[in-house]
Amino acid sequence: MVSIKWKRANSSDHNGRTLVSLKMVSLIALLVVTTLLSVGLGSLYIPITDVMKAIIGVGEDKYELIVMQLRLPRVVAALLVGAAMAISGTILQALIRNPLASPDLMGTTSGATAAVVAAITIMNGEISVGWLPLAALLGGCLASTLTYVLAWKNGSSPLRMAMIGVVISSAMGALTIYFTLAGPLHMVSQALGWMAGTVYGTSWNHVLYLTPWVVICATIAFFQSRNLNVLELGDSIATGVGMKVERKRFLFIALSVVLASSAVGIAGGISFVGLMAPHMARKLVGNNNRVVLFVSAILGALFVLLADLVGRTVFVPMDVPAGIFTALLGAPFFIYLLFKQVNRV
Repeated sequence: MVSIKWKRANSSDHNGRTLVSLKMVSLIALLVVTTLLSVGLGSLYIPITDVMKAIIGVGEDKYELIVMQLRLPRVVAALLVGAAMAISGTILQALIRNPLASPDLMGTTSGATAAVVAAITIMNGEISVGWLPLAALLGGCLASTLTYVLAWKNGSSPLRMAMIGVVISSAMGALTIYFTLAGPLHMVSQALGWMAGTVYGTSWNHVLYLTPWVVICATIAFFQSRNLNVLELGDSIATGVGMKVERKRFLFIALSVVLASSAVGIAGGISFVGLMAPHMARKLVGNNNRVVLFVSAILGALFVLLADLVGRTVFVPMDVPAGIFTALLGAPFFIYLLFKQVNRV
């Protein structure tokens, strides 16, 4: 009888892993197809076969110019930004044990936004693109450090960090408005457009500056995901198994800050991706953060890619910022989660 039960449990685990693997493969396939379609769609439609030829360098010259210099950099930037925001949100939701957590909670995105707007205003719009991620990283780190330090009281309580993070976000938002109004009048529209969240005008230079931050931080997060699983169970359990809790918590916060800040430095305030993607990933593949991080990154990349695709194709000749569409989806999603949490209390 015991042997039969064990076999059934083992078979169930195997089927569960197979189902998760199928879902991951399906999401990867969907992402690839959506990427190729996004590159092909625009004022000039390019068939997928010609897109693929242009990417590998055997396509027509006119297609190669459009694909390689105009559309593909923008698409790759959207993918990287979405993945970075999603991974950042996944880390925070597990670390703070709050389903409403996102990079905004630590003041990261608002701090990064304030720093970039300040840099654009002070430099009169003549700042090099290479400095924007660094400015965003500086602002994000400053805001997150303030949150972490002010929340410290014989350790960093997740609840205190959440509450103080909201205050820091509000303060950074006020600074952003100040720098926007204090700058030259012709800079206001540029700053407001960037604050809305957009990958419009991104080039291979933007991709080059963003890629190392995302790849390195995502890789570290993936290989540290087992520790993230333990931290999600609570500080007492993590301490009981011999983990240095504050050291690991600081590492994950740093990874989250760098990912979110670098994304903001390139694309501005694309909101709610870090909130929605982790929730949907957990619904699809369960609570193992190693798998959730991967699936969340794919979903986040899809969200930003689709938002950008709609913004630049549906409302021609206008190019609507992707952040507007993520906000339109994310705001109702946030309200739903909020009511769900209230009803549980």
